[in-house]
Amino acid sequence: MNIKVLVTLASIIAMSTANAQNHESADSLNRELQEIVFTAKQPATRLEGSTLVSTIAGSNLSNLGNALDVLAQLPMIKVDDSTVSVVGRSNTEIYIDGRPMRDNMELQQLLSGNIKRVELLMAPGARYSSTTDAVIKITTRRDFLQGLSVTDQFTLKRRRKWSLVDLADLNYRAGAYDFFLSGAFNHDNTVVNGSTVNTLKYNGEITTVGSSQNNRYPTNTGSVKSGFNYSKDALSFGAYYRFSPERGKFSNIGTEWLNDQSPVSRIINRDIRGRSHYVSMYYDNTFSDRYLLHFDGDFRSSVVDNQVAVTYPATTDAAVNSVDHRRSTLWAGKLCLDFPLAHGDFTVGIQATYTRTKLAYMMLNQDVESYIPSSFTDARQASAAAFASWRRTFNRLSMSLGLRYEYVDYDFSVDGKRDNDVSRRDNLLTPDLSLSYTFNDRAQVSLSYKMATVKPSYSQLTGALNYVGLHEIEGGNPALRDERMHDVQLFAMCGDFMLQSSLTRSIDTYAFVKQLYPAHNLQLMMHPVNIDVSSVSLYLIWSRAVKFWTPNVTAGIYKQWLDIDGTCYNKPIMSYYFDNTFTLPHGWLITANISGQSQGDMHTNRFASSPFMMDASIGKTMLNRSLTLKLSATDLFNTANNNWTMNTFGVFVDKRQSYNQRGIALNVIYRFNPRQNKYKGRAANEEEMKRL
Repeated sequence: MNIKVLVTLASIIAMSTANAQNHESADSLNRELQEIVFTAKQPATRLEGSTLVSTIAGSNLSNLGNALDVLAQLPMIKVDDSTVSVVGRSNTEIYIDGRPMRDNMELQQLLSGNIKRVELLMAPGARYSSTTDAVIKITTRRDFLQGLSVTDQFTLKRRRKWSLVDLADLNYRAGAYDFFLSGAFNHDNTVVNGSTVNTLKYNGEITTVGSSQNNRYPTNTGSVKSGFNYSKDALSFGAYYRFSPERGKFSNIGTEWLNDQSPVSRIINRDIRGRSHYVSMYYDNTFSDRYLLHFDGDFRSSVVDNQVAVTYPATTDAAVNSVDHRRSTLWAGKLCLDFPLAHGDFTVGIQATYTRTKLAYMMLNQDVESYIPSSFTDARQASAAAFASWRRTFNRLSMSLGLRYEYVDYDFSVDGKRDNDVSRRDNLLTPDLSLSYTFNDRAQVSLSYKMATVKPSYSQLTGALNYVGLHEIEGGNPALRDERMHDVQLFAMCGDFMLQSSLTRSIDTYAFVKQLYPAHNLQLMMHPVNIDVSSVSLYLIWSRAVKFWTPNVTAGIYKQWLDIDGTCYNKPIMSYYFDNTFTLPHGWLITANISGQSQGDMHTNRFASSPFMMDASIGKTMLNRSLTLKLSATDLFNTANNNWTMNTFGVFVDKRQSYNQRGIALNVIYRFNPRQNKYKGRAANEEEMKRL
């Protein structure tokens, strides 16, 4: 019945198209102009140094829906629901009109028709955090229309459960001032089923610890955002406030077993309540037609409460209950100055951040508390950074130099006592260099080097342990060291082909392992540890417009060299992405994206192969592009494979899981006099925002 409802809606789209065709203007000149626009609507992607630049305005992608739809059709960019990643990269930042994206809903709220171009920086310089290995920069179209504009997006999605998203934007422009108010509501109901089997040698015997999972993740999240901009001549400034509440009820109905014993029924219930406040402000001005000064300031405060209850209804075992309360605060400021120097462009800036995260964890089961104790942890970090970069072009040769210095003071305490083994002070110096040579408009080559220091997230640094089952524990590792990474990249373009390759050496990067945990009975603990790994990746990209069809093909390989406790993780992963966009008359647009990957190792995980996966969509714009309807389907043939294995410290883990990726969705976008607000602020410290 649910499928029939969405098919009926698709029929309505088709009928409205027929009605629109009956009312088309008979003006021959109008028809000719439409034909001209139709044949020109192909996106152009080119390589500029180490940056892939895609022009969206005037292309067929401008009618797709929102920014997520656009990014999914671009080379080297992968979109999974609302999560955006870059192929072969682990830490991607997204900027919209010069300011980092604060949450994924911003991409859903940004309409494709408001996007001018998208740039993918594969070798970010000193201006960005040293942890950033790729940057997606989205530039929107300028709009000088005055008055009120309203946009509403509604998405109804059916996988194993129903989910919906509604996004509303109000914008009022009067003279140089721009006032905006937006609200969002997201009800998501995710289902994940699977099993975990651990095999190890315990007390001289082969032992099996297993569990089955039937997970439900119904969550309700929302946000209210209000602010203003002022922009006149070379001066602009603005501020906004955002409040984001969250409520979730997680449940897992499954079983646990040890060796050949009968499985024991187990129920896990987790209640999540959270809220966050965010304030951002910026100032941007150009002096003497050559000096550009930009300041950003940010404040963020968040609170998350969790209540967990684990019960075994078929036994007399006592319930294992726990509660935790996490409070995080961030203050950040960043000042940049851009000006011409020595026939090039010079950027210099300073940055300061203070972050504090407190976690109170209470284990309410006395027996379990003997090996998972209650604790209160307090992590504080103060950092200051200075950076500079210089860019210049010498005829066909372009060069970029950058240097970043950062001082970090990290203080970690447990139950009110400072942990001197974990607390530390660091002085970090990270250089970067990029050289590119242009042969002609369709051929160029670029080589870059970057050294980076990557800090673990605060969730990985926590010393608290979480009860997972009768014989399993999960937790962080407060002793994690910062990762030191060296990355060399080569880019080349020749005609319709592009090549991207990288060689990376990571010292003290992070990987999860499972090993025995000291306790009075058998306990296995999953937690992160530092490892050293080398890797190489190579990707070949082809893109060319063929009349109404625009294909993008990416094929590549990732290979790593890693050895932990005598076990090698060296199996390469081969992958491909074949994205297709079809532009048809009368506002119709079809996408068909195919992808796949082989079995292989990524850090300590060996991921199963998924040789063929496919997503597709069909959309239609109506009412002079004020209304857009789109019907989309994900994992059409139910072929996505999320299984993986791990073999660390004598424990072999076989994880089999099924996500609810197969489904259909209806997206409706209505625009009244639409425009994109021109907030030019940038997060003062995006790295710390992600760590929180």
